[in-house]
Amino acid sequence: MEKRKAVVSVIGKDQVGIIANVTNVLAEYKLNVLDISQTIVEEYFTMIMIIDVKEAHDLDEIRKVLQETGENLGVQISLQLEEVFQSMHRI
Repeated sequence: MEKRKAVVSVIGKDQVGIIANVTNVLAEYKLNVLDISQTIVEEYFTMIMIIDVKEAHDLDEIRKVLQETGENLGVQISLQLEEVFQSMHRI
């Protein structure tokens, strides 16, 4: 079965619970994390996740919930389809 991928990025001041909150949202929508990279530079947290959104019924709703989660945590969270992300970052 072919996957439809999206990129979730998280940036902000480090604090307890960022990964847990983001992955809880993804789990609620039954979205599988395919790959994850996170790092902390001084007090700043960054994370990029590749997720499978083939079974997602409403990406706009998921995007909105992730953004609200980010606002509650004081971080920025974005979700972009992989093809959009690639075309935006192509040189």
